[in-house]
Amino acid sequence: MWKLCFLWFGLLMVTFVQGLGFTDCGSKTGKFTRVAIEGCDTTKSECILKRNTTVSFSIDFALAEVASAVTTVVHGKVLGIEMPFPLANPDACVNSGLKCPLEKDESYRYTATLPVLKTYPKVSVLVKWELQDQNGVDIICVEIPAKIQ
Repeated sequence: MWKLCFLWFGLLMVTFVQGLGFTDCGSKTGKFTRVAIEGCDTTKSECILKRNTTVSFSIDFALAEVASAVTTVVHGKVLGIEMPFPLANPDACVNSGLKCPLEKDESYRYTATLPVLKTYPKVSVLVKWELQDQNGVDIICVEIPAKIQ
């Protein structure tokens, strides 16, 4: 019994020490190598998103296939329910640091801003950020644990 308690405590401490983790949620033709969110303390388990602000972030990724077009799709998952997040500009080839077509075996940096509206409830949310190719296939899919305050 004591061994089990020590094992559980050890796993808990490893999770605590690791801090914020960005999870791949189904990338198909690319792989993200870095996610950076302005003002996010990565030693915490969630990125704090303050209401009535705009958050800037970037995703570095490598691409394994050509993509002639790239669309951004964002969902917020609260209490197990995914809700679409409408973007003013879902075309990732415009004003995001990407110039389409994207070439195979190249690395790219996607940048975006995310408005955190004052009307959003103060909740923990799992942000699912996808970049999809011209066929609707996920180039990358990253989950970002966040808390709206």
